[in-house]
Amino acid sequence: MDIPLYEKIFVDLFNQIKSGQLKPNNRVPSEKELAVQYHVSRITSKRALEKLAQIGLIERIRGKGSFVASSLPDFEVLEQPILQDQSNETSEEPNGLIGLIVPDFFSEWYGKKLLQSIEKRCSEMKYNLIIKLTYGDQHEEEKAIQSLLQQGVAGIIIYPVSGQHYTANLLKLVLDGFPLVLIDRYLKGIPGCSVVTDNKAAAQELTEYLLNLGHKNIAFISPPEEYTSSIEERIQGYNAAYVQKRLGINSNYILTELFSTLTSCQQLEELEEDEIKLKQFIQENPKITAFVACEYGIALVLAQVLRSLGKQIPDDYSIACFDHPEYHYNDYFFTHIKQDEIKTGRKAVELLVEQIKNHSVEVKNIIDYSLIEGRTTSS
Repeated sequence: MDIPLYEKIFVDLFNQIKSGQLKPNNRVPSEKELAVQYHVSRITSKRALEKLAQIGLIERIRGKGSFVASSLPDFEVLEQPILQDQSNETSEEPNGLIGLIVPDFFSEWYGKKLLQSIEKRCSEMKYNLIIKLTYGDQHEEEKAIQSLLQQGVAGIIIYPVSGQHYTANLLKLVLDGFPLVLIDRYLKGIPGCSVVTDNKAAAQELTEYLLNLGHKNIAFISPPEEYTSSIEERIQGYNAAYVQKRLGINSNYILTELFSTLTSCQQLEELEEDEIKLKQFIQENPKITAFVACEYGIALVLAQVLRSLGKQIPDDYSIACFDHPEYHYNDYFFTHIKQDEIKTGRKAVELLVEQIKNHSVEVKNIIDYSLIEGRTTSS
């Protein structure tokens, strides 16, 4: 069993003092310096220094730092209880802090299990978790990153805010090699570690499912794709399905101007605007018989719009989407892509811990998905 990280720092400094590498009255690295050197939180490095002070190897002087004691105790006397302490150490000792940055506490259809999985795996690996919310705002994302760094987290898992540009603090984390894992999306052109669903393959399979039912005029609807890798790949998958079937792609059938689901707290004004856009889109494209919705929330808005137009699902229109609540509280059980949130969460934590230990990891990590047939599609 691996010893706790604070114990490793303690033993390393103990041996440096015993061997004379650190001599009496020499300055000992500070909590901050040790935290950087060992990629741990300052809480962990502080604990190691406190243990050294308790056995008389160092003296901690407020405002000045820590120094090797001028008069050292007998190392032979010290070593036996130290070895005994190590054999009695259990994995209950925390290894440090991990930060998690998410837009919100997610929704019933995506994110709840992901959050639970991340927390559970952190607990299993003996890391404490700090959660920061951005509410979909890039300025809040900047503040969240800075706050977590100030609290001495050993690494960060982040669900990036959608937008045309990456935040400066996020880019700096990647460029500095700070332990970092992105979930749901990746940074295009930048080698940051990510855990994602194969969105292109999933969207292609979902679209092909509708094509195989006999639908030829299928629409794709989503929030803006601007620099959001998951949406971009889903559009690519939608197009790839048509190419695979050697069918022409109608660019007019792609609507990416829906905003009501960008945060889990829908604004009534944005919801009404999306309903107007969808009504107009349906009326302008009468040949459409099926939809691929980028998100469950958008599928719900679409279903309500179709119902208001007197249309039946799936008799008049078929709808397929990404994600779905475990329990549905309305008339619609959509055919959908089910992302493996539990595996995604566990993998994210494991990849982050590998980086904290200075191990190299794959940049892009793909998680499996499954297509679930519902009651909103028919031929």
